Amino acid sequence: MNGGEIEVRPIANALGAEIHGIDLSKELDDATFTAVRQALHDHLVIFFRDQTITPDQHLAFGRRFGEVETHAYAKGLASHPEILPVIKEAEDRAANFGGIWHSDVAFHETPPMGQILYALDVPEAGGDTIFVNMYRAYEALSDTMKGLLSGMKAVHTGQRSYGASNSQVTLRQEKFSKSMDVKVKEDAEEEMVHPIVRTHPATGRKSLYISAISIQRFDGMTKEESRPLLRFLKEHARRPEFTCQFRWKRHSIAFWDNRCTQHYALNDYHGHRREMHRVTIAGERPF
Repeated sequence: MNGGEIEVRPIANALGAEIHGIDLSKELDDATFTAVRQALHDHLVIFFRDQTITPDQHLAFGRRFGEVETHAYAKGLASHPEILPVIKEAEDRAANFGGIWHSDVAFHETPPMGQILYALDVPEAGGDTIFVNMYRAYEALSDTMKGLLSGMKAVHTGQRSYGASNSQVTLRQEKFSKSMDVKVKEDAEEEMVHPIVRTHPATGRKSLYISAISIQRFDGMTKEESRPLLRFLKEHARRPEFTCQFRWKRHSIAFWDNRCTQHYALNDYHGHRREMHRVTIAGERPF
């Protein structure tokens, strides 16, 4: 059991905080769980250092926040299919997993609530993850732009990431096969419509929902018509003042709220091995 008060240390003004005074190998009591959940709502992504946990403990922590789910396009651990190993071997020179601005599987009908990523093997330098606060990205827009986006929806697909008809995806997945069992599938190309501005079910705050890798166009518009405004929104959301950058160490954990953040895994550690384990918590349809 965990007891006592946790210590929350923000790492950037925009979002992100390290949580101290907690051992995630032990079951969370209700007070500690409530404090961790509030820290996630307040800071959008929370980090834990020096945690030694088993796969069962990793899953138990995730299940305190909701149902865990398997990845539709990548194979989990043989012993724990709900845990996705995110690996890049030292000899790999291909694109890394997650190396583009995105919200995880935004093209699903019910994208994840969040992810819990645990570092088992990391390079001495490089391999950081950058997170962006999509609340702030929305709030920084002009009232006129907010009015324009209100009620607008966008079409998402997984074609760029996992689409079977995309030759570039197929080539990239073949390179991934050295490290990860990632598949291309026809169902990744199915279209899903989500609001451009979504409301967080717990906080009630509004955020931009424009995952760069999956968003195709505005609903009811062509790609050509959509392109200028989508380009502006994507570039706007990546402004440095909306971000934080996390330096991984072995046995660090990052837990991000997928509903109000995007992230980017830097691919700057060629020649060095990196292995992470990820647990995904099921979410709800954006509204």
